[in-house]
Amino acid sequence: MPKPTAITAVTAATLAATVLTVLPAVAAEPDHRGAGRLNWSSCQGQSDPRQQCAELAVPLDYNDPDGPQITLAVSRIATAKPGLRRGVLLTVPGGPGNSGLGLPTSAAARLPQSVLDRYDLVGFDPRGVGRSTPVSCDLDRSDLAMVDLRPWPAADGSIDGNVAVERRIADTCARNGGPVLRSISTANEARDIDRIRRALGERRLSVWATSYGTYAGAVYTTVFPGRTDRIVLDSNDDPDPSRVGRGWLAAFGQGAEDRFPDFAKWAAAPGNPDRVADTPEQVRPLFLDLAARLDRSPLPWPGAAPAELNGNVLRETMMESLYADARFPDLARLMLAGLGRRPLPTPVLPPEQAVQNTTAVSVGTLCNDVSWPTDPAGYAKVVAADRAAHPLTAGMPVNVMPCAFWPFKPAEPPVRVTDRGPANVLLVQNLRDPATPYRGALKLREAFGGRARMVTVDSGGHDAYRANGNACGDAAVTDFLVTGRRPAEDVFCPAS
Repeated sequence: MPKPTAITAVTAATLAATVLTVLPAVAAEPDHRGAGRLNWSSCQGQSDPRQQCAELAVPLDYNDPDGPQITLAVSRIATAKPGLRRGVLLTVPGGPGNSGLGLPTSAAARLPQSVLDRYDLVGFDPRGVGRSTPVSCDLDRSDLAMVDLRPWPAADGSIDGNVAVERRIADTCARNGGPVLRSISTANEARDIDRIRRALGERRLSVWATSYGTYAGAVYTTVFPGRTDRIVLDSNDDPDPSRVGRGWLAAFGQGAEDRFPDFAKWAAAPGNPDRVADTPEQVRPLFLDLAARLDRSPLPWPGAAPAELNGNVLRETMMESLYADARFPDLARLMLAGLGRRPLPTPVLPPEQAVQNTTAVSVGTLCNDVSWPTDPAGYAKVVAADRAAHPLTAGMPVNVMPCAFWPFKPAEPPVRVTDRGPANVLLVQNLRDPATPYRGALKLREAFGGRARMVTVDSGGHDAYRANGNACGDAAVTDFLVTGRRPAEDVFCPAS
């Protein structure tokens, strides 16, 4: 993005400092005021009978706590050993826009017994998501393809089409999203988390947050430091308060470059039924050449969205496939189809309602957290530079988004994460994460200072703790959750 002028830089710094007094003032209301209680019952549509669900009313606007309320859907799996129970481990989902209601069930399947014995696992759908007073922009179906929602430039690098789509999405969301969409922000998610804590009757809360949830968790422990117990932030976002979500998206360019060699090694391995090349060094030029060829001559792909395999569909598949080794075959098979060696796979499209909901919450969070530059010419300039610097992602990560045309100003400035508060934060991070790159995690580690330690795992993909079989990294996090002991210094865990 263009560098801010001296005036805007000073303004951003001033606002970031101001928020540290504004947010705690709201947070300081007495614990009894407006506090709900949770009435647990069985969860609709959940397969794990241990998981219970409840609803909690919270203010639509925390400046008017006794005004209109919205509903948060909350879930839990209670520890089977109450005698060992330490408290609650709140699982905070990523996205922004992901559901967290099922996270206790998935966490129970991943976490070691020593952790399960000591915590009730609690999840929630953030405001606007899933069963928490859900929002939708009611976008036209034609705007729901991921190659539109992620602003991939045209084959020649033009962003004119992106500008039109993103302006239309902003206008439609502003028109149809209503007051709940306007209330969605990371600051309000932090306030909602504290209302969940109060409703659970807990004095302090432990957290396991992933992806975007690491920023929400970092904001929570910044604004409510005395209400936190053991905080694990997994796959970490850069907390730069002048950019926030704009910086996270821009990081995809470097993240893909960091991660792609893992795919290349896998895709050239002898004996791999989805092998695309003889050596890892051949995979990257093969991918780039194929994407360029599909830019020029897309292949018809009936039933897909869009109904063709073009260069940007291949690039989008790459981004999604780099999240986990288990997804590598998706990209390899699509490359083989593009090369004429395999038939195109049967398209699998997510439910439209779910895409509408996730998109609305994502737009609301990104645009309500911080103001974005508005000049399309500025985006075109940085896209051209990023296409040269990061060919795999072709300028998409720094391209224009609906926030450039968002008609509403953020209700408050972003939180600046600082080193003020208890030393109870542990970051865990893969070295080659495509979505939340290592360099961004270092920024969050720096912001926390002595409050945090970081465990870096020599692994690729998104999600680190109990996700890739690294015994060193898993043991460090487990020990922290069970005993409260953080490493004496930052830890590097070699590949298993």
